Amino acid sequence: MLVLLTMLMQLLRDHRAKKRRRKLQPKRRRKRKKAANAAKQAAQASSVDENDPLKHRYGDAEMIQSKNISGKTWTTVRDLDLTKKDQEVLVRARVQTVRGKGKSAFLVLRSESFTVQAIMFVDDVTVSKGMVKYASNIPKESMVDVAGFVRQPGEKVKSCTQQDVEIQVTGISTVSKTSTALPFELADAARSTKEVEEAKARGENLPTVLQDHRLNNRVLDLRTPANNAIFQIQSGVCMLFREILLSKGFREIHTPKLIAGASEGGSSVFKLQYMGNYPSLARPACLAQSPQVYKQMCICSDFDKVFEIGPVFRAEDSNTHRHLCEFTGLDIEMSIKEHYFEVLDVIGDMFNYIFEGLNKRFKKELDAVREQYPFEDIEFLPKALKLTFAEGIKMLHEAGYTHVDPYGDLNTETERVLGKLVKQKYKTDFFILHKYPLSVRPFYTMPCPEDDKLSNSFDVFIRGEEIISGAQRIHDPELLIQRGKELDVDPETVNLYAGEGGMLRFGAPPHGGCGVGLERVVMLFMGLNNIRKTSLFPRDPNRLTP
Repeated sequence: MLVLLTMLMQLLRDHRAKKRRRKLQPKRRRKRKKAANAAKQAAQASSVDENDPLKHRYGDAEMIQSKNISGKTWTTVRDLDLTKKDQEVLVRARVQTVRGKGKSAFLVLRSESFTVQAIMFVDDVTVSKGMVKYASNIPKESMVDVAGFVRQPGEKVKSCTQQDVEIQVTGISTVSKTSTALPFELADAARSTKEVEEAKARGENLPTVLQDHRLNNRVLDLRTPANNAIFQIQSGVCMLFREILLSKGFREIHTPKLIAGASEGGSSVFKLQYMGNYPSLARPACLAQSPQVYKQMCICSDFDKVFEIGPVFRAEDSNTHRHLCEFTGLDIEMSIKEHYFEVLDVIGDMFNYIFEGLNKRFKKELDAVREQYPFEDIEFLPKALKLTFAEGIKMLHEAGYTHVDPYGDLNTETERVLGKLVKQKYKTDFFILHKYPLSVRPFYTMPCPEDDKLSNSFDVFIRGEEIISGAQRIHDPELLIQRGKELDVDPETVNLYAGEGGMLRFGAPPHGGCGVGLERVVMLFMGLNNIRKTSLFPRDPNRLTP
């Protein structure tokens, strides 16, 4: 009876689905026909008038197939300013908007996160009616080559980044034409939160684009000025990370991401069959959650100081604003002479260098992000603030959060509260909290010599959110075995460090290190509200494409 009922329900669902599809078919046919007609009309409108004596100045360019090297020089939109006033330039960019009226046309050209206005007026010497008509019908987001002179407008062009100049067009050709309907308007995707809020206050609703729709069409979404700038800034973080560490004697390493077993005891891993297509070779493996083991191996190999920029995988069902299943890790490991503060000092110097470098070298990109997502500049001290975990707990208790366990861990809420308290008291968004309770840290963390309930470990915070977990590692094999037993860690994991032939058995230097998520650093530096904004193609529990 239950089986029959299930079958009937399935038949009913199928019938309803077919009915919905039949109902939608005429609407879809009309939509396709309308799109086809619009494309046909646009193609006709953007064709070249063969009788136009200026037809050589406009039209669709021949497909670029690497046949010729012309020797032409292209100028980037970024570089268009008053230093090039009255100079002739050739610019390749996308058509962001176009407005044609009678004998004139106005285009906004965009390249990366920079925009400039291009103007055309019929004079039958350099610009014809056919040329204006052609330009007015170029589909949005098409890529064009525009030739012309850089002019200073009568007043600033406030709708563009290059406000002091415009291009007086003498020639235009379409290099690559948009051939399908856009899934959303870039103007809607680039609309600022401030503009939306101001419109709401006036009783207006401006269209915006939801996050999932953006991510489903990421190629288009990444073209917005803010998004383009975000990933230029992300590139800058990696560059500055490399610069400061190389200057301090670190060397860059590249560790494997396919490993046997788990790279951190107790954490979720992505499991797979290594060489699964070959039964005789097949064996269990996983994707690395951290380069932890290999960084330590390098230190035990006398590399002294190492860093890596590489992918990190976490199979955790965390659907939050700050978690991803795959992210880019910025990892460091170094030998220490006396104290794990040597690591903290490197971290403090490193972030100060990154913050200062971004503010100085990426001002235009930061302004582009700020235009859509307003944020306050990050505050930081010349020498990074270090607080003990106990000092942090005391601040929370004094603020009324007396339930926080002095020997437990902080949750997201208490981290944010502590961040606000530290900002109020010390005027910094960046600080280091150290000497965490031993019970909340991994088995390889060095215990504190003054208090066996504490550890030589630390977390680093930006704007009240944790970005780094790190510690002095246990370099004594017997102590590590003892800690592994206390925490019931898989013996195979412990043996990798301290077993027969393990890295610690050959004389390991005292050492420490940490890992930080690149996407989280970029997100918090600019005060963004979701890590998916700073992940190029995000991977979370629900998203595996594009």
